[in-house]
Amino acid sequence: MTSRSPLDARATELTRKARPASEWAAERMFRPLAQRLLGPVARTRVRPTTVVLGHTLLGVIAARLIARGGTWTPALLLQIKTVLDNLDGQLARATGQTTETGRYLDTNMDVVVNAAVFMAISRRAGLPATVLLSLILTTDFLWERAYREARGEVFRDAPRQTGDHPWVLGALRGAYALYFVPQERLLGALFERRLRQVTGETPTLEDRVAYAPHVITQVASNLGLSTQLALLGGLLAARRPRAYLWSLPAQAALLAGVQLWRERQVRRRRNA
Repeated sequence: MTSRSPLDARATELTRKARPASEWAAERMFRPLAQRLLGPVARTRVRPTTVVLGHTLLGVIAARLIARGGTWTPALLLQIKTVLDNLDGQLARATGQTTETGRYLDTNMDVVVNAAVFMAISRRAGLPATVLLSLILTTDFLWERAYREARGEVFRDAPRQTGDHPWVLGALRGAYALYFVPQERLLGALFERRLRQVTGETPTLEDRVAYAPHVITQVASNLGLSTQLALLGGLLAARRPRAYLWSLPAQAALLAGVQLWRERQVRRRRNA
């Protein structure tokens, strides 16, 4: 009987991104499929950044097909794209190839695909929908960071590899700074101001723990990109892609409700 390779034996733990809450669609649908590809792809020595560029290309092709009136084919391509989007991080962690370049490239290319797809669905609503989705994903990012910082946990592990090409990394950082950093600062300042309004003073560590309970990471993580593309794929197959764009304000309203709830948690702690 052939023994399993060390990568296969340790793959589940090696490739799992440590998060306080998991995204159901990623964990139950896309990550297991990506896991099956991990061993064969790792043996080909394909780099994670190559996988990122590959699934970006699939996303752009899907957008082109949507613009031409396609439904089932672009829906399928977006699901394959999502599997590969889960694979690139697994591959990087399993083979010790996590880099700053890879992280910025993956994030920036997701925006490119989202914008292309949404513009294909509706030119008028495409860019606003792209920004709204980014704000939803940024909220997930900030709430997880707040959860970890309140508990003294490491938010993101340092990349395993160094030696990034300085020009490439600089360009990717610049694109991230132009698009994402203003969103992070805007929402971060909003969340902090709301907390200080509730406490009426400098928040204590106990306030911050109450302000970032586990449930907020559960809600936000399940509005992640894997869930978004699964929903979009289903609506494309049902020939109702514009319904996805209308779902984004509803998602934002859900997060606003969770924000009010977390504020009440701080008030209850202080009044207890």
